Amino acid sequence: MKTTIGLIHWLPRIICILAILFVSMFALDSFSPGLTIGQQLGAFMMHLIPSFVLLAFLVVAWKWELIGGIIFTLIGVGLSPFIFLLNHNRNHFSVGASIGVVLAINLPFVIVGILFITSHFLKKKKLQNTGTE
Repeated sequence: MKTTIGLIHWLPRIICILAILFVSMFALDSFSPGLTIGQQLGAFMMHLIPSFVLLAFLVVAWKWELIGGIIFTLIGVGLSPFIFLLNHNRNHFSVGASIGVVLAINLPFVIVGILFITSHFLKKKKLQNTGTE
């Protein structure tokens, strides 16, 4: 049981860090040859705003797993329609390709949210069991 709790404790944190790094890679498209270095860095920082917000939510989830789990689950599920429509309308992707994009971007955050919530309740159950013995 201790190994399971340890795995469920660290898995959402690791997946979330990797997912934030994945989302951050999209900021690299802000560099283009026609702009000054200042303009490019400004655009790069602006493109990293979602990553900074996700990082702030990770800090919250690290401290308060239940709240962070709910936030990440809501982010993953709530932003899915917007990402789907953005990719489907702007890039004229097929429905299947647009769903693939949504899954690649949002599914890790839904999984992270569920794992944070699971970790919270496993730890709570362990505390209750050790307190009654």
